[in-house]
Amino acid sequence: MPDPLQTDAAQTGALYDELLDVALEAAHRAGVLLRDGRPADLGVAATKSSPIDVVTEMDLASEKLITGFIGERRPDDGFLGEEGASSTGTSGIRWVIDPIDGTVNYLYGLPSWAVSIAAEQDGEVVVGVVAAPMRGETYRAVLGRGAFSNDEPVHHRPAPPELSQALLGTGFGYLVERRAAQAEVVRTLLPRVRDIRRGGSAAIDLCDVACGRLDAYYERGLNPWDLAAGALIAREAGALTGGRPGRSASHELTLAASPALFEQLQPLLDELGAWHD
Repeated sequence: MPDPLQTDAAQTGALYDELLDVALEAAHRAGVLLRDGRPADLGVAATKSSPIDVVTEMDLASEKLITGFIGERRPDDGFLGEEGASSTGTSGIRWVIDPIDGTVNYLYGLPSWAVSIAAEQDGEVVVGVVAAPMRGETYRAVLGRGAFSNDEPVHHRPAPPELSQALLGTGFGYLVERRAAQAEVVRTLLPRVRDIRRGGSAAIDLCDVACGRLDAYYERGLNPWDLAAGALIAREAGALTGGRPGRSASHELTLAASPALFEQLQPLLDELGAWHD
């Protein structure tokens, strides 16, 4: 008689394989569209929270491509997309999509932008894919299976012996009051670390933690589509992710770092008020 636990594990594994294949193909197709189809006269199609929080016509085209592709293959799944895709679905699977993470970079022709696609099962992220076409890299993770860049396994960088030797990544919001508060945090933090980078794509920054290119990354103001895939990839690479002490990564604060560095940075960021404006 078949072991029910083994049967359930096999079914879960097959589901995760399917979700990963769908996410990889959708991200690849969107990446090709964005890389090869970018108009020379690309402009702003709309603004969101402020005049510098922009949407381009390519954001909209990418999200339409992704949701259309996934919807054909998994019609019972739900969606949460940055540019408005929203449906509940009936399968227990929801796709969390950022069609261009790093839209301002993309608008200006800078290479640090990505397509971010995560699949949640009953609210838990189980698959994450971040495609960065201008880097020639696609980062991926499945819950419990480790993290990869293209087909190579990746792991977070070992914690530096001192915080003063840590290279941090961060980002800034679009509202004036938030940017001013974030600048104060950076002003206080910068003399205590090796240096701080601002790449412009949260998904890529989280993957850079996973690949050991950053020691840590923190930011206030991220939305689910900004962090869902990248945070899973960072965790599967051995990093810790979270927010304020005792809380998960969220809009309030997101932090990713090696375990030892995480334990140093989390209380420091809390003390500096990185979680509020």
